[in-house]
Amino acid sequence: MTTDYLKKILTARVYDVAVESPLEFAPTLSQRMGNQIYLKREDIQSVFSFKLRGAYNKMAQLTPAQLKHGVICASAGNHAQGVALAASKLGCRAVIVMPTTTPPVKIEAVKARGGEVVLHGDSYTDAYNHALTLEKKEKLTFVHPFDDPDVIAGQGTIAMEILRQHPGPIHAIFAAIGGGGLISGVAAFVKAVRPDIKVIGVQSTDSDAMARSIKAGRRVTLPDVGLFCDGTAVKLVGEETFRLTKKYVDDIILVDTDAVCAALKDVFQDTRSILEPSGALALAGAKEYIERAKASKKPIKNETLVTIACGANMNFDRLRFVAERAEVGEAREAVFAVTIPEERGSFKRFCELIGPRNVTEFVYRISDEKEAHVFVGLQISSRDEPGKLTKNFEKHGFRSTDLTHDELAKQHIRHLVGGKSPLAHDELLYRFEFPERPGALMRFLDSMAPNWNISLFHYRNQGGDVGRILVGLQVPKKEMKAFREFLSTLGYRNWDESDNPAYKLFL
Repeated sequence: MTTDYLKKILTARVYDVAVESPLEFAPTLSQRMGNQIYLKREDIQSVFSFKLRGAYNKMAQLTPAQLKHGVICASAGNHAQGVALAASKLGCRAVIVMPTTTPPVKIEAVKARGGEVVLHGDSYTDAYNHALTLEKKEKLTFVHPFDDPDVIAGQGTIAMEILRQHPGPIHAIFAAIGGGGLISGVAAFVKAVRPDIKVIGVQSTDSDAMARSIKAGRRVTLPDVGLFCDGTAVKLVGEETFRLTKKYVDDIILVDTDAVCAALKDVFQDTRSILEPSGALALAGAKEYIERAKASKKPIKNETLVTIACGANMNFDRLRFVAERAEVGEAREAVFAVTIPEERGSFKRFCELIGPRNVTEFVYRISDEKEAHVFVGLQISSRDEPGKLTKNFEKHGFRSTDLTHDELAKQHIRHLVGGKSPLAHDELLYRFEFPERPGALMRFLDSMAPNWNISLFHYRNQGGDVGRILVGLQVPKKEMKAFREFLSTLGYRNWDESDNPAYKLFL
């Protein structure tokens, strides 16, 4: 199959709509990471994503009869725009089925390119199933976002360009993985032409369907996916993409939201361009790859690493959240909960321990006659520094908890520190994520039992496609079975934070 894909990629028809994107050196980041890091700038395509390559290559292979009837796809983002643009170029009808949760900016972008938008269901799966129904009903041709040989071959032209643009040694090429179309095309071409180059996939920790599938030896369906990296939020990877990834991809690296935010900032500093979260996954993975090698005492130095900046369809309002989390992702900020004795001079003594270090946040709250709690953010310069700071605080008699990687602390606690209430008995604390759309909050409230009292509630609009709320609920012990049923039928991702140390200290 390698030979087949090599031929398919070499003969792919993508340049009617796509440009050969530049392979751009990132000087500031390269100097900091001790390696030559390049960005393959797919974010500058006309639809701000690589997706038009595969979509057009698939549609350019269709017969005149198929084009006459038109095409259909299911997508909430970049693939939708690629199909709409390709259809406009080829003069055919394009029906795009999108979930009702799709932000208006994406709907309007598809309409602007001539696509007929059909809104259906709350999720991609709902939209996909409805698209299959319309495909048969209206005799349309389905254009899959990733699990199609022609789509895979179109994406593979990116690898062809990289090797032409950089004929010298390349240690590794990094690509984001959602359904697997991009990584499959890139790996199939690279391993056929330059098998010495590593091909490494990158996924977010909360949307790691391919990584789990490779580990299990079969395709695994995720019960839910994170929505921050929405362009790669896929519950089930493709059959063909799974086969190709399993055969050709050297490794898959997982990164968290903070690492992605830090990578977004890195790209901005070197290029003054803003990628979407999924577009920065590859760079976040390359940075993690370097850090992992350093930790294993086998550092990578002066190697060439190519990262595919695969998209830039960013919701501008989301930058508020990105800026907030980038410092933690780059190991520039650590967050702590510190307990100090409520006695004369202890507050000053703790501040002296911090010394000249830059303080990013400082919230003090007296707890009782014996002690007080401090929520503090400090600027750091390395990943191992939080551990050293915690030990130093403890050494001087201040009980400390490192909250740097605690989602409850970073999303909610820092905005809520204020004290406890004796009225909050039988309180359960839960974090919820839900699609940011009208009615989502009322759906949550309406599904609750009327005798469950809300004892704490925190919601902060961070400009993304997902809403995050923290809720304290007073649920009588005899109603815990009903509460668990409520959680399972609600359909929102949730986390039990009732035993979180930050909750116990500050709320």
